[in-house]
Amino acid sequence: MYEFSRAVNSMHSEDIKLLMKQSSREGLISFAGGMPNNNLFPVKEIDEVYNNVSHHLKKLCFQYGPTSGYPPLVGSLQKIMLRKGLPVKNDKILITTGSLQAISIITQEFVNEGDVILTERPCFVGAISVFETYGAKIIGIPIDADGIDISALKNVIDSLKTPPKFLYITPNFHNPAGIIYSEKRRRALLDVLSGTDIILIEDDAYGDLYFDPRDEMLTKPIKSYGGHNVEIIYTGSFSKILGPGFRLGYMLSSPEIFEKAESIKQALDACTSNFMQILANEFIIGGYLEPYLNFLRKEYSERKNILQKSLKKHMPKGIQWVEPQGGFYMWLRLPDNIKATSLFTDCLNKGVIFVTGRTFDPDNIKDDHLRLSFSNMPKDTIEKGVMLLSKVISSHMKDIERLEFSRQN
Repeated sequence: MYEFSRAVNSMHSEDIKLLMKQSSREGLISFAGGMPNNNLFPVKEIDEVYNNVSHHLKKLCFQYGPTSGYPPLVGSLQKIMLRKGLPVKNDKILITTGSLQAISIITQEFVNEGDVILTERPCFVGAISVFETYGAKIIGIPIDADGIDISALKNVIDSLKTPPKFLYITPNFHNPAGIIYSEKRRRALLDVLSGTDIILIEDDAYGDLYFDPRDEMLTKPIKSYGGHNVEIIYTGSFSKILGPGFRLGYMLSSPEIFEKAESIKQALDACTSNFMQILANEFIIGGYLEPYLNFLRKEYSERKNILQKSLKKHMPKGIQWVEPQGGFYMWLRLPDNIKATSLFTDCLNKGVIFVTGRTFDPDNIKDDHLRLSFSNMPKDTIEKGVMLLSKVISSHMKDIERLEFSRQN
C-alpha cells in the first residue's frame, strides 16, 4: 500500500477528471464542457502563420526558451495590456503553461499548509483544486449579480485572527456564474482590501469575450484602477481566445513577486513551449487576433441568444438565471427543494448533461445551482438540450409537489 502525500486528496480534482470525461462523451448533448467548439478554432489562420514563419524561427520553435517567456511574445502582451490600462512599465509579465499554472505558482509562492485563502462562492473549480492541493483553508464569499458580497467579505476578514494570504476572483464573465462585476463593486472591493495586506488575484480569462462592443468598458481590469493600496496579481489566458491546446497563460505582478514566481516556474517545467509561444506571437503581430476575437464574440453571442431564448421558452417557473454579457456560461438557480445532483443521473439517461453547482463550491456542499456552458454547443442542438433538461426538472418539481401534498393530507 502506497503512502501518498496529502496533496493528492483534493476532492475537486476528482470533480475535474469526471467533468473532462463527461464533456467528451459521444452521443450526449453536453452543456458541461467549458471549452471552445472545435469548429471555431483558427486552423486556417494558424496554417498561414506557420507557413510564413522564417526557417530560423521554425528551428527556434523546437528549442528551450527563457523561463520568463519568449521575449517577443512578452512584448506583444505588454502592448495589449497597455491598451487595457495595466501598469506594464512597472510590473513584469511571466508566461505560464496555461493560466492555471499561474494560479498554482502564486499559491506555491505564498501559501503554507493551513493558511487561509478567500475565494468567491461559487468559484472556478480548477483554482479550488490548486488551493486544496497546497493544503490551504478555503473560505468562500457569496456573490450576486454585481460581484462579491462586500458586507460578507468585511465580516470574514474582521473575524479572522490571521489575515488571509489572498483573495481570488474572476470579475469578468465569471466561471461558473457568468456575471460581470459592476464598477461600483470593483471600487468597493478595493476599498475593503486597502491597507489589509491581502493580495488580490484577478483572473481575467474571459474579459475579451464580451458580446456587445459597448460593454468592452465594463471589462476594465481592477489592476488598472489607480490610487489604491492593494497588491494585485493579474492573470490571463490564451485558452479561451486562441485554443486550450496552446497551453498559454500569463501573470502580471510586481517585480518582487515576479522574481520568486520565475524561480518556481523554473523548477516546475523550465519554460513554456517555445513552439506555442512563437505561433501565438506571430498570430498577434500578423494582425489575426482582433478579427478572430470579433468572430468569436459573434459566435458565442449567437449561442448565448439561442440558449437564453430556449430557457425562457421551456424552463418551468421557479428557475432563475442572469443573462450573461460575455463569456461561456449560464448559472441556473433551482428551487430550494430541488438538488442539482439529483437531476444529473436522470438527465444523463435522457441524453443531456451539465455541471452541478456543488462542483464549484469550495465546501462541496451547495447543490442548488447548475452550470450550462454554451461555448462548445452546436447551435442546432441547444434548444433540444434545454427541452430535455426542462422535462427532467419539471418532473422532479412535480414529484416534490406530490410528496408535499401527500404529507399535508
